[in-house]
Amino acid sequence: MIRNYHRPTSLDEALALLSQADARPMGGGTVLNRPGPGFVDAVDLQAVGLGGLEPDGSSLAIGATVTLERLNQAEQAPEALKRAIRLEASLNLREMATAAGQLVAADGRSAYACAMLALDARLVWAPGDVEVGLGDWLPLRGKRQPGRLITAVKIALRPALYFETIGRTPGDLPIVCLAAAHWPSGRTRVALGGFGDAPVLAFDGPEPAGADAACQDAYSRAGDAWASAEYRAEMAAVLARRATAEFTREGG
Repeated sequence: MIRNYHRPTSLDEALALLSQADARPMGGGTVLNRPGPGFVDAVDLQAVGLGGLEPDGSSLAIGATVTLERLNQAEQAPEALKRAIRLEASLNLREMATAAGQLVAADGRSAYACAMLALDARLVWAPGDVEVGLGDWLPLRGKRQPGRLITAVKIALRPALYFETIGRTPGDLPIVCLAAAHWPSGRTRVALGGFGDAPVLAFDGPEPAGADAACQDAYSRAGDAWASAEYRAEMAAVLARRATAEFTREGG
């Protein structure tokens, strides 16, 4: 529950406020506005200047407060990422939820976080502009942070991105989803979602061969009330083979 609300107008002011123990950054407010235990001081980032969205060499720099809907509409964003975003939330929520905030709040069924993990997204932290890979940070969420605030998320523009999901209905959150990024060099990263506290990186290799077995192993214990581990493991392997076949057709 929000106890105090602050709206800083500079990054330095925001960082000073976030140095307080109970202060939390707020982008779209989709998480902090929910009822919950305890009290927090909300630091609204909307006026801090973190809304940029532009190419940065071979990557796309996405400001922390860029909304999911703006990213969904961005010409530079991969189409497969846009599909994952549209599955992530309704239009109303996409117009509020932010690129960084949604990663902070994501659980294992987050299609958006799954796609960003496959793309080897990097989080830029202040102070110091420290860059940390999303895959390195996710296991540490809530335990140890590289800084006080995520200022941007960077994704590579060179890889082709494949995304597919299995759910009870086409618009439902996934029981299993797979995102695979394939670089011109042959490097392939495959992330799985649909289970647990966060998506997992199942495969990162110099070529796609072996991704299906790695995905099957990664979800071999991924059973819950929504699906058995056997089902998830088999479907993860099937989706990985489809991704590999797609990359082969495209000349990778």
